[in-house]
Amino acid sequence: QVQLEESGGGLVQAGGSLRLSCAASGRTFSSYVMGWFRQAPGKEREFVAAIRWSGGSTYYADSVKGRFAISTDNAKKTVALQMDTLKPEDTAVYYCALDLNFSRIGTMTAQYEYWGQGTQVTVSS
Repeated sequence: QVQLEESGGGLVQAGGSLRLSCAASGRTFSSYVMGWFRQAPGKEREFVAAIRWSGGSTYYADSVKGRFAISTDNAKKTVALQMDTLKPEDTAVYYCALDLNFSRIGTMTAQYEYWGQGTQVTVSS
């Protein structure tokens, strides 16, 4: 089993920045994909960004491209999501997830086997 734990959420004004982190523990794998998703009240969980654990290929949702950046710290087994120029519509619970299928960068929730509990991000206008 793999455990994922997010941290770094909070309240920020529009235009501000936050950095989320996700720590992985438990069973280890040589290669996989880490993703960030978010879910706003009354909406479905949506893809935000993803990165291959080794190789570093990244992929972003159009809504965050140019404002968010995903990165990994292989030694610490963490994945970070740097969020800049935040907007009120970025308000959501943010989840990190792990996909064991290294051959793809999935954007669908069903493609990810492991999930964290989520961290709240609130952007005030």
